Amino acid sequence: MLIMNATNLSLEETWGKRGVAVPSFDYPKMAAKTLQAPTWVHFGAGNIFRGFIAHLQHQLLEAGKVDTGIIAVDTFDFEIIDKIYKPYDQLCLLVSLRPDGTMEKKIVASIAEGIKGDTDGINRLKAIFTCASLQMVSFTITEKGYAFFDLQGEIFPVLKGDLLRGPEKAKHVMSIITALLYQRYLAGKLPLALVSMDNCSHNGEKLQASVLGIAKVWLDNGFVEEGFLAYLGDENLVTFPWSMIDKITPRPSPVVHNHLIDLGISGMSPLVTAKSTFIAPFVNAEVPQYLVVEEKFPNGRPPMEEAGVYFTDRETVNNSERMKVTTCLNPLHTALAVFGCLLGHTSIADEMKDASLKKLVEKIGYQEGMPVVVDPKIINPRAFIGEVIEERLSNPFIPDTPQRIATDTSQKLPIRFGETIKSYMERADLDAGNLFFIPLAIAGWCRYLLGVDDKLAPMEISSDPMLPELRADLSGVKVGRPQSYDGQLQNILSNPVLFGVNLYEAGLGERIEGLFFEMISGADAVRNTLQKYLA
Repeated sequence: MLIMNATNLSLEETWGKRGVAVPSFDYPKMAAKTLQAPTWVHFGAGNIFRGFIAHLQHQLLEAGKVDTGIIAVDTFDFEIIDKIYKPYDQLCLLVSLRPDGTMEKKIVASIAEGIKGDTDGINRLKAIFTCASLQMVSFTITEKGYAFFDLQGEIFPVLKGDLLRGPEKAKHVMSIITALLYQRYLAGKLPLALVSMDNCSHNGEKLQASVLGIAKVWLDNGFVEEGFLAYLGDENLVTFPWSMIDKITPRPSPVVHNHLIDLGISGMSPLVTAKSTFIAPFVNAEVPQYLVVEEKFPNGRPPMEEAGVYFTDRETVNNSERMKVTTCLNPLHTALAVFGCLLGHTSIADEMKDASLKKLVEKIGYQEGMPVVVDPKIINPRAFIGEVIEERLSNPFIPDTPQRIATDTSQKLPIRFGETIKSYMERADLDAGNLFFIPLAIAGWCRYLLGVDDKLAPMEISSDPMLPELRADLSGVKVGRPQSYDGQLQNILSNPVLFGVNLYEAGLGERIEGLFFEMISGADAVRNTLQKYLA
């Protein structure tokens, strides 16, 4: 059996017989150089980092464009470092999944060190953050990593403790970052870029607000010097570039795991950590990927444009994000999610074999989205949406479920559908009242909220913070008894918090009510409604 570790990287022929590419660069030399003069630290050691971001630096190392790697840090789940990084010398087996069923396999060897956010790890990071060579710190910690408050508006206890205790006792990831920046300030106000690569709008703004918020409280409590805030606010020294990222790196696939076992590669078993992280020594991922980054790096950066990264201005980053989340990807995902649940699908790829559902997302994207799409110029929106529909959503290797995507839908509607509706309302040459397929998706979501599938069987609804009040608004509506509907949707459809606009003012409220009425008429009413309008 073949084991993935630094020693066995020399077995190039043995790996090659298994279809696995190994790095051409000297991994021990790279690791030693990185520890001596670190240039890049990344927080969030999970799959999107290992399967996308680390691979970017790996490509640059292969091309001889850089000679240092990345130092990976995890402050949330230490088991990732203990069980996935250290036993494999920070190596990762990247398995790229193509829609035709083939796999491309490569050992990614750009991670020089894995650090846990414990006491020893923080001390190690303090030394790294005082190195003048450090150019950038990046993040994939999810949007929740930047948050201060829970759903009830209460500050998280761990963060509250950090604010009271100061930088020496920091526990929350944002407190740790702010404390490390203070060390860099004390070391001579050394320049640095902090780049959120999380999949959320205005991610750099969220990161900046969190760091400045903590620093201000620490200043008020006497823990840091006043000059620290001036340092954080000086874009010649510290920047928080915005970015747009797009690549699906799902949970480890049993199909991929079994394939690796059949090849005689051992130690590849996935695991679930105590903190419910699904992870493995390999990462399976789709091939398409996009990373657009604002060009603000006061201490330099790796030439990642040579690995396919777009560097541009903030407006273009924002436009790229808007293109994706308001037109070309996210609205399609949400439409598939709600109808997939209602129709009993458990895979997005399987949904794309459903002629009605595929036609629905084509109508939402091409017909209703394209007239108002935000064009970032660096990525062609029509080509992007074509790739989404024909290659990405239909990839059978990407085990994404409509049930997962349906989570928190109420929080997504203002962006995924509301922005397009608002754009139609603002344009003199367009009439929002002519929209049909976006209203059909919204009616499908309202039907989904009833918790009964299209065969009239009980159906679990994915978690959503607004679910109690939404279900209360729909009280009394019974699937199979259309006469039970007596305007219960009106509170929902007129709520601008949900959609960004009052849908009646957009000329769509009555249409959605009518479509909803059709879908509650009885068994198979959802399917019949889709076929009626998408035949």
